[in-house]
Amino acid sequence: MITVESLTMKYGRTLAVDDISFTASAGRVTGFLGPNGAGKSTTMRIMVGLTRATQGTVTIDGRRFADLPNPGLEVGVLLDASAQHAGRTGREILVLAQQFMGLPRTRVEEMLEVVSLTPDEASRRVRDYSLGMRQRLGIATALIGDPEVLILDEPANGLDPAGIRWMRDLLRGYADRGGTVLLSSHLLHEIEVIADDIVMIGHGRIVSQGTKTELLHEAGTIVRADNAIQLELALTDWGLTTHPTGDGALRTEADASLVGKVALQAGVALTELRAAEGAGLEEMFLELTSATQREGVPA
Repeated sequence: MITVESLTMKYGRTLAVDDISFTASAGRVTGFLGPNGAGKSTTMRIMVGLTRATQGTVTIDGRRFADLPNPGLEVGVLLDASAQHAGRTGREILVLAQQFMGLPRTRVEEMLEVVSLTPDEASRRVRDYSLGMRQRLGIATALIGDPEVLILDEPANGLDPAGIRWMRDLLRGYADRGGTVLLSSHLLHEIEVIADDIVMIGHGRIVSQGTKTELLHEAGTIVRADNAIQLELALTDWGLTTHPTGDGALRTEADASLVGKVALQAGVALTELRAAEGAGLEEMFLELTSATQREGVPA
């Protein structure tokens, strides 16, 4: 289990992480989401002792990462697959990890098989690896100590569709066996498929957190009409609260059947009416983090 309590990180006058608290539980995959610059990577670096927090704590099964006697046996970490030593072979990198952790040499070949790196690929210099191959090697390094906790920043980046499916199955199986997975990714569909819990951050603060089921259920109904103003007035007159989704539609917590009846009685022709779960995480993410999107998603 990973426990984050009142975590704050300042760089000069910049507040990168602003008093956040959440838990990533054992046996579950926790998706950690937010726009670029929201504070995700800073938080994950603090978790593994690479950055010292201004205040607050992060503990892993009740202990700070810096206090773990042999961290790789308890926490598997992948923060940047491109940071591996370019002049070493994939096998050499795993051998160094195996020796440093005091593991049997057999773990190296086991991990190469788990991540599907062939003997020929394992003998190549990392500088000749594709990004997808580096991700596989990074996962092998994170798993070699058979840890109870995984902290992964964009592990599917650079993987092809088959590789993404492989990654999904690997992490799902790991959590189902009792492991803790904290996963950051910009591939929102993949997070929606695999995650049990979601923590969403924007401007360094948590904007939403809970189980995936709870959050997507709260999303309510998505409705759209050619006359959006008339539709919004009709729903408001019924006492229903609406929120723009950023692409011309409206979201309301009301059931889709009620929204349809309101529109019919008001004489508003609908062009779209569906449960918000149909679009799911992406729509919720864009709405909740619209103020922090670099691409300027309309409010």
